[in-house]
Amino acid sequence: MESLTGSTFGVFLGLTVALTGGAAVMTGQALARTWRPVWQLVFACLGLGLADRFFVYALFDGPLLSLTGYGFDTVVITLMSLAAYRFARTAKLVQQYPWLYERASPWSARRRH
Repeated sequence: MESLTGSTFGVFLGLTVALTGGAAVMTGQALARTWRPVWQLVFACLGLGLADRFFVYALFDGPLLSLTGYGFDTVVITLMSLAAYRFARTAKLVQQYPWLYERASPWSARRRH
């Protein structure tokens, strides 16, 4: 794990998944609730990935310019944010248009018959 992310597993779990991932989840929910397009989410996660890489460098003496670390952390952050986005968007769709849509799964809705 350390060769991939440039940090230990504990740092990855605590900083990337818990702290930055939590911010990514809130970003996904906020963008979904305001009907923003998903491409804005991707750009926001690129910025969160940069912030995560800086925190790893500043707090835990990890490499700042680790392309694999940035890429891996950003992919994890983006996946967490996309899951929260789909969940919140589906909830908003079903809540706002209950006569048109019903929940098919936590991440999707289908048209009512």
